[in-house]
Amino acid sequence: MFLVYEMCFEKKVIPSPDIECIPFEDKVFEDYQEQYKKAYNAAFHPMREALGIRPYDWFSEDGAVLKENSDIFLLINDGEFIGSVGCYGNEVDDLFVGEGYLGKGYGRKLLIWAMNSIISKGNDKIVLHVAEWNKNAVQMYLNEGFVIVRKEEIKHDQ
Repeated sequence: MFLVYEMCFEKKVIPSPDIECIPFEDKVFEDYQEQYKKAYNAAFHPMREALGIRPYDWFSEDGAVLKENSDIFLLINDGEFIGSVGCYGNEVDDLFVGEGYLGKGYGRKLLIWAMNSIISKGNDKIVLHVAEWNKNAVQMYLNEGFVIVRKEEIKHDQ
C-alpha cells in the first residue's frame, strides 16, 4: 500500500513556457520510441520498485506499445530526447526527464509547458497525481502553486 496525492493548481497566473514540446505521434513516435521507453523505465523504475509495483519497468523489451500517444508530448533538443509529459484533458501525467538532463530545470519547464497547454485547450482546472514517495516531484509541484486536495491509499498486487 502507498499514498498518492491529488494536487490542483491554485494560483491564477501560469508563467509562460520557454520550451516547445512536440506531439509523440506518427514519425516522431517511430524516431523516439526507444529513447522514450528507456528514459521512462529509468525514471519510474526506482519508485515502482520501492512501492512494490510490478512490473518495475513498465515498458518491457517485448512489451508495451504506446497506444494513446497523441496526448504525450516530448521535449527534443538537437535530436536528443530530454523529457516528456502527458496532458490528458485537465491532468498532467507521466512527467519525467531523461537521466542526462536531471537537475537542470527541465522538469519545471515541462510542467509549465503542460499547464499552458491544458489551459489553452479551455480547461480552467489543472490536476495531477503523484506518489508521496516521489518527494522531489511533490516539492516541485508545491513550489509551482499546486496544493494537495486529497490523499488516497493505493493497494496493489505484487
